[in-house]
Amino acid sequence: MSASGSEREVADARFMAAAVAFARRGLGLTAPNPAVGCIIVRDGVIVGRGATQPGGRPHAETVALADAGAAAQGATLYVTLEPCSHHGVTGPCAHAIVTAGVARVVSAIEDPDPRVAGRGHAMLREAGIEVRVGVGAEEARRGNLGHILRVAQGRPMVTLKLAETADGYAAAGVHDPRLMITGQAANNRVQIMRALHDAVMVGAGTALGDDPLLTVRLPGLDKRAPLRVILDTHLRLPIRSRLVQTAAERPVLVIAGEGASATARLALENKGVAVEIAPLGADGHIDLPSALSLLAQRGVTRVFSEGGPLVAAALIETGLVDDVFIFRGEKPFGREGLPALDAASRARLADPLRFRAVDPVQLGADRMVQYERIF
Repeated sequence: MSASGSEREVADARFMAAAVAFARRGLGLTAPNPAVGCIIVRDGVIVGRGATQPGGRPHAETVALADAGAAAQGATLYVTLEPCSHHGVTGPCAHAIVTAGVARVVSAIEDPDPRVAGRGHAMLREAGIEVRVGVGAEEARRGNLGHILRVAQGRPMVTLKLAETADGYAAAGVHDPRLMITGQAANNRVQIMRALHDAVMVGAGTALGDDPLLTVRLPGLDKRAPLRVILDTHLRLPIRSRLVQTAAERPVLVIAGEGASATARLALENKGVAVEIAPLGADGHIDLPSALSLLAQRGVTRVFSEGGPLVAAALIETGLVDDVFIFRGEKPFGREGLPALDAASRARLADPLRFRAVDPVQLGADRMVQYERIF
């Protein structure tokens, strides 16, 4: 490989990494569209940049082209997902790139959306633009995983979060007070993670036991309002719960099982809570694939599950979790409690054919352990 060719590959990797990082600004804000990042470079200098805007429009390429203006002529455009080729609310991004006179496009991955699926790249090539696909593909796939799974499998991406004591417990006994497992640094990280998702999901047990708000409570992020989802087979969520009482301010969706009380449903809906009905699984609880399908139909691409040990085990067992974050406190519980995960779930996380362990991160006195699903 020539020196110039090698230098261009290095530059491509560097600028694509910047585009991937820029795309993260849109996570939790752009559904049902993917969060895409776009960088425009001319003579080694960034002349335009853009990320998909809240609500999914305008697209990242449109924002970056507007930012670059005339400097886009003859430039290289880096984008984390194939530019769209179909007419929607606005014209196709591929056409806008051609019109702007961009000379070269570096695209991380092809868009699996059947309305695109290679047509965007083909449109660019037909216009005489040099197209390179695959730079930063793994990182871009992770960033676009919610969109990819929604299109390909009819479900959103699922991130599972659990907190456990140093000896592996998530809670004390049924009538004991809630355990405060982690410190402020870890709790702040959880708030940021909520903000990066379209929905926060818990089971009825967590909703009843903890009476959570499930909102984002960090300065600068407090206006983000992910959909709060409760898996509540028998519609036991109390009208006086904080979730119901704040439903008019921040959206709440309860997914109930078939045969749930019509009276309880009406009472929740009268308080502004949306209620959906899902079939039951063999265990008598809500069928998780059906619940996730309902969320995908609502445009949700990224779900943050804080549902506790039972929901966590079910998600892992059914192969529906894509990222797992375990926040481990520094202190042991010291007696019998509710395990954060059962032995079977821990074995699945430890299976290198299923999950990849990421280097742990220290958050104050606590430790965050991450497992990425193997695709």
